[in-house]
Amino acid sequence: MKAPPVPQKDGPRINREIHAREVQLIDAEGQNRGVVETIQAQQSADEAGLDLVEIVPAANPPVCKILDYGKFRFLEQKKSAEARKKQKIVEIKEIKLRPGIDDHDYGVKMKAVRRFFEEGDKVKVTLRFRGREMAHQDLGFRLLERVKSETLNIAKVEAEPSMEGRQMIMVLAPK
Repeated sequence: MKAPPVPQKDGPRINREIHAREVQLIDAEGQNRGVVETIQAQQSADEAGLDLVEIVPAANPPVCKILDYGKFRFLEQKKSAEARKKQKIVEIKEIKLRPGIDDHDYGVKMKAVRRFFEEGDKVKVTLRFRGREMAHQDLGFRLLERVKSETLNIAKVEAEPSMEGRQMIMVLAPK
């Protein structure tokens, strides 16, 4: 029987969790104090009434800073929330066509495709063949080429037209 693994703490090590013998110390004012022993750095943090936080654990010796850990965590969470807010999730929208599509229906589908590109989404154009239409795959290929040429200035082809079973698929992404 093995003992369960010790759960890894997320975030930087603080105060007594820092195991290095020496650290590169930056004090509360942002001044570099140079390489000092960890015990001495911890005493300086205690005197200031703040925490000793390991900022760069990969450095040799690790870089530690004297600061208020609660405030530090709050600012980090605020930064990550702001980054998440600005990030856009790209969705893949699908447009289904048939080889014998009428001009008006085609126009309606193309209007939807343009709207999807304006919203920043990718578009998967699916051309479904039924019955004897499979014998005329060239019609479907020409239709997808027409879609590609009409969206040339607003989109780039991410996946060229290819057959997958009874349907031909092409993926377009906004420029």
